[in-house]
Amino acid sequence: MSAPAAIGSGEGCATSVFNVPTLHCAGCIAKLEGGLAAVAGVIEARVNFTARRVRVTRLPELTDDAVKSAIERLGFPAEPFLGELDPATDRETRALLKALAVAGFASMNVMLLSVSVWSGADGATRQLFHWLSAAIALPAVGYSGRTFFGSALAALRHGRTNMDVPISIGVLMACAISVYETATWGPHAYFDGAVTLLFFLLAGRTLDAMMRARAQDGVAALLRQTPAGATVLGKDGATAWRRAEELAPGMRMIVAAGDRLAADGVVEAGRSAVDRALITGESLPERVGPGSAVLAGTINVDGALTVRVTAAGEATAIADIARMMEAAAQGRSRYVRIADRAARFYAPAVHTLAALSFALWITLGAGVHQSVLIAVAVLIITCPCALGLAVPVAQVVAVGALMRRGVLVKDGAALERLAEVDVAFFDKTGTLTLGRPTPVGTLPLSAAERPIALALAQASRHPLSRALAAALAQDGVAPAPIERVVENPGLGVAAESGCGGARLGRPDWMGADDATASLVAAFQLEDRPTRILVFEDAVRPDAASVMRRMEDIGVASSIVSGDREAAVRKMADALDIGARSAMTPGSKVDAIRSATTEGHRVLMVGDGLNDAPALKAAHVSIAPSSASDVGQQAADLVVLGDSLESVPVAIAAARRTLRVVRQNIGIAVVYNVVAIPLAFAGHVTPLVAALAMSGSSLLVVGNATRLRAAAR
Repeated sequence: MSAPAAIGSGEGCATSVFNVPTLHCAGCIAKLEGGLAAVAGVIEARVNFTARRVRVTRLPELTDDAVKSAIERLGFPAEPFLGELDPATDRETRALLKALAVAGFASMNVMLLSVSVWSGADGATRQLFHWLSAAIALPAVGYSGRTFFGSALAALRHGRTNMDVPISIGVLMACAISVYETATWGPHAYFDGAVTLLFFLLAGRTLDAMMRARAQDGVAALLRQTPAGATVLGKDGATAWRRAEELAPGMRMIVAAGDRLAADGVVEAGRSAVDRALITGESLPERVGPGSAVLAGTINVDGALTVRVTAAGEATAIADIARMMEAAAQGRSRYVRIADRAARFYAPAVHTLAALSFALWITLGAGVHQSVLIAVAVLIITCPCALGLAVPVAQVVAVGALMRRGVLVKDGAALERLAEVDVAFFDKTGTLTLGRPTPVGTLPLSAAERPIALALAQASRHPLSRALAAALAQDGVAPAPIERVVENPGLGVAAESGCGGARLGRPDWMGADDATASLVAAFQLEDRPTRILVFEDAVRPDAASVMRRMEDIGVASSIVSGDREAAVRKMADALDIGARSAMTPGSKVDAIRSATTEGHRVLMVGDGLNDAPALKAAHVSIAPSSASDVGQQAADLVVLGDSLESVPVAIAAARRTLRVVRQNIGIAVVYNVVAIPLAFAGHVTPLVAALAMSGSSLLVVGNATRLRAAAR
């Protein structure tokens, strides 16, 4: 019995998700979505090509087992998605890497043997080399070709075709004819063409699998922000540890300082500061007390809290963010590459051409042997190797060039999307700023106060305390001895020193006004005047020049931030760009969707956990290296270092890459226009066909190498 796949329901309908690991191309997406749409009781079917899953909205009377059977009748093995990361993607990548290695080893060795034949070896020597080639090639084809053979067989078994069908027929027939030629002492064998063909095709498919595996890491990294469980306070005062999935509304959690919350809730007792960067992106923790709402995944910074659970598991805000990331990835997965769209019509055209060539030459009296050779030549010469390489090889070269420039491209297809952007949304904290608070000007502390202030700062976890400690330590200050250190949740830290009582924390705790700046702390020593310490999150040094360059290349930029209006407006005025403040993860996604509806292609540049859904929802996304793990995983590109200059550089490189991709597709099309008539007319042997196919692939690769200078 299959496990239930239903994950939610709306009014009058239910939703189920299934893993479909054998999705390989745009044709598979169209076949699956169209086939399921025709099933009675199915309201909508949407394929997530990146995750290899299909989400089916259905009437309640249509069971999961019935949907699973419908998917399998269409020729796609399916299993219910249980809300866990599918290990099949990792297994697929490892299997493809092994197959690629075997095909590469075999192709190199068979080519070496073929060179001797081409150089004039004949008689017994030629025959020996042919048998040696067979001994290497046949096992390699059997092992490395399983990806294509299995896919082709499944398609044919269910009365449909795909790109793997002509590939499989061409490879197998080339091997069969080669064995026949070798056994009958024929002059030619085509083992080299068969294994070389597999090597090139596996290279493209392996790259695709690796990109998809990376694309799924974002949701996994986000879900890891929720702890495995929490300490629950019972009605009798006893405590017990409960797993996160066992938590329920009404339970009371005890959250120690430094712990992450395992569920959403409301503070019943205690005061503290909570790091809410997950939701707002604000670098400064927010003070909370009885009645304050707190969310799963956020960090309790400096005081114990008792929290009454209001939402747990799939109902928490962090789970909602993960669902938004998944939904955004699903929407973007419908982006179909130019090569995929062309390849949708490839298989039936090749089958028809090969069949026509065989029938024509049989009719003309060429004989079965000669007619089969011509048909195989047509299949091989029209192999979509150049077409399949047109996109990924350009992406690989451009990715390497950008990496040398300090831009890590995680998704090769993102370069296509990056080339199309005309609007850019920038997060503020940690993106346009460095995300590292530093003191403004000279610290207003005397020589006697500095060692005591450093000792207090080192005793606190607050970000401003850490910034103060770093600044004082850099000035060569040594901490003074202090005792009776007390951390006052939400207020600051106090201690006794040789000069009397000292405090470091909120200015209003010491009776001072903190309204003049957004990042401010205070230090007070005994009866001396209170010292106000102002900090700033420095703007990246090249932010202004980057905004001007973005405008020069036709990309309109603006800030979307969860920070306060005053801080965001000050930044926007300094950079002379538009801005929106106090935004939640959902409102950022809404802003992106609104711009998309207006016809714009949006680039999202952000760093925090709160930016992850927006990074996924945007047409393409970039995160700085200082971003959270979730931000880096969710983004398509990561800028290394503190400079944003790489953002416009990456856009320019992406646009050049897209031009080269189009050129490569043109090369592949011209090659087929010239080669197919020659093969059809019988002027090309399978060996020449394999060499021509490889030659077209090398031409595509050579054109793509020009992109090495794309990011200079």
